[in-house]
Amino acid sequence: MIPANTRGPGGVVVRYGSDDAAHVLSVYADLRCPYCKRMELGLGAVMERAADDGRFAVDHHFGTFLDDSAGGTGSMEALAALGAAVDVGPEPFMHYLRALYADQPSEDEDSFADRANLLRLADEVEALHTDDFREKVLEGKYLPWAAQVSLAFENSGIRSTPTVLIDRTPVAVINAMGYAVTPEAFLAEVTPL
Repeated sequence: MIPANTRGPGGVVVRYGSDDAAHVLSVYADLRCPYCKRMELGLGAVMERAADDGRFAVDHHFGTFLDDSAGGTGSMEALAALGAAVDVGPEPFMHYLRALYADQPSEDEDSFADRANLLRLADEVEALHTDDFREKVLEGKYLPWAAQVSLAFENSGIRSTPTVLIDRTPVAVINAMGYAVTPEAFLAEVTPL
């Protein structure tokens, strides 16, 4: 099963923005990665607005390597739940992504492995208040898809998260102190396009 609103072989890329955008911002992340959380909470809404304005489309690529290094299944389970959200639509996906990062557990906790917890976090996204979404999360319907997304990440050559590229050119999203760069600094990097 491949969720709607995905692209690439096996639907392993989740795009937010126009299919015919002139520029593509590629975001590589792991849902349990604390630096990805800092990037998303600092710049996620900025990326979303820029995509809405047609400056670029955002292609999301997700890894689950923190399940291996920290133990557990939370990255994979959260990714499968995100698959159920993108099946509803790109906007619910973006809002659920933000809700997951906002409530991200510490790396040594695996609360994303708890499907009831994933559903609780989805309560913040009105479009996900459906029996269909609940069933897909509770049944782990998109776990096989999540495994394919993770495999595509492993084969991408990207070795750390978050990694962000604009048309294959690296973009700094985390500063030297380990926090998200300012929206102004981020937009300045992608503006000359």
